[in-house]
Amino acid sequence: MDVLGWILIIVLFVVGMAGAVYPILPGALAIYAAFFVYGLFFSFGPFGFWFWTIQTLIVAVLFVADYVVNAWGVKKYGGSKASIWGSTIGILIGPFVIPAFGLIIGPFAGAVIGELIHGSSADRAIKVGWGALVGLFTSTVVKFILQAAMIALFVVWLIAY
Repeated sequence: MDVLGWILIIVLFVVGMAGAVYPILPGALAIYAAFFVYGLFFSFGPFGFWFWTIQTLIVAVLFVADYVVNAWGVKKYGGSKASIWGSTIGILIGPFVIPAFGLIIGPFAGAVIGELIHGSSADRAIKVGWGALVGLFTSTVVKFILQAAMIALFVVWLIAY
């Protein structure tokens, strides 16, 4: 049973880290679930109040930062609320419409379309689309770092226990 427990934990960590890049995967929630799998298979003993508080705060920051950083990229390049919505929709549906490149094309196209609907010129819309990509890549880096920190904290907590 120990081997099965560790396999599930590692799979959840891998899915979680893949979720930093591929937004349709659960990301931080998969990593958070791995902690419960550890508790169910082994023990919740190592995890006290501070572990759960820190991990929950990281997850909350991840959810807020994901939207805020993406919106920041669009806003920094002069985008409207329509382009922010377009970019967000593009992130969600892009990978399904264009499997190989939809993750990049989706937010760009969504922001451009949103900005064109808002009434901006094509040049401005393309500039805002680039801002959506800047926000996407920045958000991905932030998610990757924070999710890696969640896993590192888990390992350190177990070693210290």
